[in-house]
Amino acid sequence: MRPLLALFIAIPIIEMWLLIAVGSRIGALPTIALVLLTAIIGVGLLRQQGLATLARANQKMATGEMPAGEMVEGIFLAVGGALLLTPGFFTDALGFACLIPGVRHWLVGGLLKRFFIITPAGRGPGTDGETRIDIIEGEFRREERHERGSAEPPENRNAD
Repeated sequence: MRPLLALFIAIPIIEMWLLIAVGSRIGALPTIALVLLTAIIGVGLLRQQGLATLARANQKMATGEMPAGEMVEGIFLAVGGALLLTPGFFTDALGFACLIPGVRHWLVGGLLKRFFIITPAGRGPGTDGETRIDIIEGEFRREERHERGSAEPPENRNAD
């Protein structure tokens, strides 16, 4: 929780510092134009990369594979798009890192190595494609809870 709070405090401070520094060097209007330009370029890149990722996910689902990488990439694309629409140069750099395919694939690969992906019944990487279903038979019976201190079931207590 504390690292997230630190990010919410640090990122706006970094953004303000960068905007003031760039604005003092090139002027206010060029700085605003540069921020708008990065947002426009980012939206175009987001659209292109989002459609490509969606096509790869559909292709994997059509062959019966789990599109886990594409789903994580979709999250990165959404975060990158949100960061690019946030005014500032630091968030733009983070957003572009999420949208550039090579950097995004490197980030997603590192993230997927840390998690275990469960695929449905024998499908996915490392299986022979056969569906295996384990059936465990058993019986189920619900027992009523008794009041504390009473050894008798509730229906036998006030029978006299």
